[in-house]
Amino acid sequence: MKITPEQYPTLIAAIGLILLLGLESWAPAASGRHHRFRHAARNLMLGLPNTAASVLLAAPLIAWVSLWAESSGFGLLRLAQLPSIIATIMAILLFDGWMYLWHRSNHEINFLWRFHRVHHSDPEMDATTATRFHTGEILISSALRLAVIPLLGITVGQLLVYEMLLLPVILSHHSNIRFPDRADRWLRLVIVTPAIHRVHHSRLRSETDSNYSSVFSFWDRIAGTFRLRQDGQPVKFGLDEYDGEAWQTIRGLLIAPFVPDEKSRQSAC
Repeated sequence: MKITPEQYPTLIAAIGLILLLGLESWAPAASGRHHRFRHAARNLMLGLPNTAASVLLAAPLIAWVSLWAESSGFGLLRLAQLPSIIATIMAILLFDGWMYLWHRSNHEINFLWRFHRVHHSDPEMDATTATRFHTGEILISSALRLAVIPLLGITVGQLLVYEMLLLPVILSHHSNIRFPDRADRWLRLVIVTPAIHRVHHSRLRSETDSNYSSVFSFWDRIAGTFRLRQDGQPVKFGLDEYDGEAWQTIRGLLIAPFVPDEKSRQSAC
């Protein structure tokens, strides 16, 4: 079966996930975890409908809107009339900037947080956590992309390039891999590394409301939301009110956004 360019991001993500799961067994950052298979199965099962919604519904609509904008000469980057290489670089930067704003909005707007907290409620973050999103969040994100992509003037090809960059980075910075400190220090000058994103998954409100960047770490530096732990202590993942086993089941994860809050947003993080 011939693989089309539209399938490249999914293929790269699948290969990356398999490799990272193997590395997590060989060199884990946090060892002694139990029920790894059950944990991974739940996260991946939650991700399956998201993949289906993205491939069957969101991707065709986004491609149609992007092609319409391209044929109409609509969009910021087309108005600039940049050379193709420069336009692609600018498209990647602009869309990654949008991803920063979107992620930050998920923390600051209560309605969006109710869906996004499903991702943050994972008490044992690993590569499969990168697939642990509520379908509601994916659908809202996809709907907004229908407006953002044509407004920016991003082509389908440029979006594919960004996705091929985004997915491996997201998988790696969620992974439970013992990453060399020196390599992390150099890489985090440009991209989001495990040391950066683990802080974002902390239970402390001041830490979870930081480090929103997806690919390039400089968005947080520019916005003043960059944060690292200086004491070297391990991060405790998850959310206090979702520690019960019932909240970690597929049913619990799916209904979480629709259950009335028992605690304030402040105590949740």
